Amino acid sequence: MTFSNVLGQQHIKSHLTMTVKDGRIPHTQLFIGKSGSGILPLALSYANEILCQSHEKESVSHTNCKTKVEKLAHPDLHFVYPVNTNENVKKNPISDNFSSQWRDFVIQSSYSSLYNWYQFIGIEKKQGNISKHEAVSITKKLSLKSYEGGYKVLIIWMADKMNNECANQLLKLIEEPPDKTVLLLLTENVENILGTIQSRCQKLHVPILAEEEIYRRLVEAHALKNNEARRISHQSNGDLNKALQLIKNNGNEVLFEDLFVYWVRTAFKAKKDKEAINELFNWSERLAEEGRETQKKFLNFCLEIFRQAMLKNYKAESLIYFQSHDGKFSFDKFSEYIHHNNILEIKEEIEKAIFHIERNGNAKIIFTDVSIRLTRLIHRKQNL
Repeated sequence: MTFSNVLGQQHIKSHLTMTVKDGRIPHTQLFIGKSGSGILPLALSYANEILCQSHEKESVSHTNCKTKVEKLAHPDLHFVYPVNTNENVKKNPISDNFSSQWRDFVIQSSYSSLYNWYQFIGIEKKQGNISKHEAVSITKKLSLKSYEGGYKVLIIWMADKMNNECANQLLKLIEEPPDKTVLLLLTENVENILGTIQSRCQKLHVPILAEEEIYRRLVEAHALKNNEARRISHQSNGDLNKALQLIKNNGNEVLFEDLFVYWVRTAFKAKKDKEAINELFNWSERLAEEGRETQKKFLNFCLEIFRQAMLKNYKAESLIYFQSHDGKFSFDKFSEYIHHNNILEIKEEIEKAIFHIERNGNAKIIFTDVSIRLTRLIHRKQNL
């Protein structure tokens, strides 16, 4: 992976290149960006520049170095990422247990999401984390001298998944880093990283990708027709991974929409139809059977649809990309019920549900609670 493979983000690529060229590489950096914005491709390309800078450009050794980084096989490039037990790893899982899967996963698509990773290693019904056992492994790796005599680079993907024990161990490492060691922390949820770690990192905010950049990638690399590429790039909302999933017509989007439409229809009629409450109970049971990552992914999907509905209600047409797969669902009519008098409370209730799911709350109770609250909020008048 080199900067030429990274979509957009020109100013960030220039900044990172200059830090290497000028010999001003911060020892700990925090890359902050939304899913599909390219924080992992940027980190990999940066690692390529750092690890291969000591070799004369265009030389055989320089080419070999870049090849090893691109194959994620460079001995001075280390990775940490969220994991959990699966069929093959029964106890105290750490990143090294999944290194071959990680290489395959990243080489296939470095823009993939955390949920894609969980699916890839068979833990989509669990929540991955970076544990205290990982902290021991990190310390051992970075205590060794560089294999090729230059820098060592550690990339921590989804650093917000570190538990407190691991985070505190890492804090000691950040405060007293080994010589010529670069730590790159990557996150989509910076608020979940300890403030003491954040304050010791140089932060790099990675914006979402421009719609035009995604459009060009879809046309040039995936041979999509102009109209189809325009539609998908608009729907992706700056997330290249989402755009690629839409090309494949990913089943989750359709399933989530079906669940969402049934949910809001049932919540709406519950005011006059008591039987609808039982239907909401059944709906909650159906969601409770899914893995926690799927549940969180669905709730985030709902949040975005409610946001899109409010934009539709206030005629912000240029910001709307949602297109329903259900021919009987009128997004225009639904949007009339989402407005300034209920959107903030709806958002708060859904975010509260996500919070409790992350903390292993009873999913059936959580979904039932948010459903009953929705029956009240969705009927609130726009002008009180």
